Amino acid sequence: MDRLDELETFLAVLETGSLAAAARRLRRSPPAVTRTLTALEARIGARLVERTTRRLSVTEAGRRLAEEARPLLAGYARAMAREEAGPLRGGVRISAPLVFGRRHVVPLLARFLDLHPGVAAELVLNDRNLDTVDEGLDVALRIGALADSSLVARRVGEVKRVLVAAPAYLDRRGVPATPADLADHEVVFSSTQPGPVEWRFDGRRGPVTVRLRPRLTINAIEPVVEAAVAGRGVIRVFSYQIAEELADGRLVRLLAGFEPPPIPVQLVTPSVRLTPARVRAFLDFAAAELSRLGVIRPEAALRP
Repeated sequence: MDRLDELETFLAVLETGSLAAAARRLRRSPPAVTRTLTALEARIGARLVERTTRRLSVTEAGRRLAEEARPLLAGYARAMAREEAGPLRGGVRISAPLVFGRRHVVPLLARFLDLHPGVAAELVLNDRNLDTVDEGLDVALRIGALADSSLVARRVGEVKRVLVAAPAYLDRRGVPATPADLADHEVVFSSTQPGPVEWRFDGRRGPVTVRLRPRLTINAIEPVVEAAVAGRGVIRVFSYQIAEELADGRLVRLLAGFEPPPIPVQLVTPSVRLTPARVRAFLDFAAAELSRLGVIRPEAALRP
């Protein structure tokens, strides 16, 4: 957790008088505010706020910290105001999944830099969710539910896990009508994430799990897609990863009626109020650009 963000959370608790009210002010969940306050107390080594079921009361250590924190945050706010008064300057560090970042974040980031000559950017492409604080990230694009509820998220769309294969393969092996039919098909499996070798579907009577015996396993998504296009078998990937191949007919969508629910795509930051103007500008720009992408509005991009 960013140190300034911890102090802002602490002061919000004092000023509003409750964890719930502080959470509303900061647009976070009450458990996230509690965790942040507890982490700050652990780092300082003192109880800052006494918490009971009826009320909160600040301790002597909490009063001393508040006296030091208020001018520090006020100075930071003034610096941010000066930054907003002129052209945007400084760096923005961003992370995104490898394929999504290469196909979609790189082009929008180039357009953003064209608009703001004083800004420099670093894009870190990694299919693992990097810790925003440990990695010094200003913005991260996340696909899926957020494990860390202390992050501030802006939803920009959703994707689906889709099953696809090449027309030539389907001509040779037939089209599966149910998930159980995959037992008779060749599978190219992506091992980018740890876990069992299986696919899960939404059946008419509930979830359906299909155990797989893949002919080919690859630890990167792009060669998995290439293998499917070459007719090596059935694959399952995120909809954005094969949007171009579906659009030009190199791959065909299968078992659309059994697909699991959509998965959210979100831009996350460690904080809102303490975010520099250049980062807020990038967030607004990226959210608008990504929201227009068909690849993160599954039904706009895919057809059964």
